[in-house]
Amino acid sequence: MTIRKYAVAAMLALAAQGVAHAHDFKAGAIEVDDLWMRATAPGQSVGGGYMEIENKGKEADRLMSVKSLVADSVEVHETRTENGVSSMRPTGPVAVGPGAEVKFAPGGYHLMFLKLKQPLKQDEEVPATLVFEHAGAVDVKFKVKPIGYKPGGTMSHDMSGMSGMDHSQMKH
Repeated sequence: MTIRKYAVAAMLALAAQGVAHAHDFKAGAIEVDDLWMRATAPGQSVGGGYMEIENKGKEADRLMSVKSLVADSVEVHETRTENGVSSMRPTGPVAVGPGAEVKFAPGGYHLMFLKLKQPLKQDEEVPATLVFEHAGAVDVKFKVKPIGYKPGGTMSHDMSGMSGMDHSQMKH
């Protein structure tokens, strides 16, 4: 096998591994996936949670509340930028229209896990319960990513599965 074929095979294996770890949680017409958090530093008392919520039904629904045993409370927040100044504030329930998807991501909607009971450690899973107005309660798990994780970035932050390769011989 040439080094190029080996590199392609390794990249496909890493991509498949990422898909295999993806969680998909459902309740009624609501589907929740791509749940993640960043690891926290010792003594850090808050953590952010991110996810995608899709409403596959024909009626609107709303995320009413979130609960987790790892924090005293969990609030839905939104980051807004007005006149060049960003601010973060709690929101009320978040509507998810019929056939719509709402993304919780850095710089927009996100969950704030307040008064963490212990640091969030990379590769752990954090259980939580999302409560929807119509779909009801959905038990989910957030995957804890590295402390400096950036979604949608390159794979350069996690090449651990390819550490045995000699990258100097790869042809581009």
